[in-house]
Amino acid sequence: MRKLYIVLLFLGSFCFAQKSENDAIKECVEKLFTGMKNADTIMIKSVFAEDAILQTITKNDLVKTEKLQNFLSSFSKLSKNDVDEKIRFEAIHIDGNLASVFTPYEFYYKGKFSHCGANSFQLVKQNNTWKIQYLIDTRRTNCNK
Repeated sequence: MRKLYIVLLFLGSFCFAQKSENDAIKECVEKLFTGMKNADTIMIKSVFAEDAILQTITKNDLVKTEKLQNFLSSFSKLSKNDVDEKIRFEAIHIDGNLASVFTPYEFYYKGKFSHCGANSFQLVKQNNTWKIQYLIDTRRTNCNK
C-alpha cells in the first residue's frame, strides 16, 4: 500500500507541474492579446523574445515577415478596445524549454468582424519565463462560423 501511495504522489506531482507550465504558456499568449486590446505596446513587447520573428501567410500564399517594432508601432496608433482578437487554445505541446501553441482566432476591429485564421506560436523559456520566439498566422475573411 505504501508503494502505491508513493507512485500516486509522484504521478500527481508530475501532472501538477505540467499543468502549471501549460498555465504559464497560456498566460503569456493571453497577455499578448490583452496588450493588443488595450493598445499597450509595453505589455505586448514584454511577451516577445528579443529577436522574435513575426510572419503572416497572405491571401496570395506568400509569407510576409514583419519586424516586431513595426507590429508594436501599429498598436501605438490605436485606442483601447479598437481591436479584439478572440482566440481558442487548440493545442499546447511542451518539450523542456520549447513550447508550441496553436490558436484559431476571430479578429474584430472597432467591434466589427474583420477576419479569422489561426496563430501558430513557438515559445522559449528564458530565465524561467515563457517568451514568444516565433509567431506565424493565417488571415482570411471566409470563415465557417
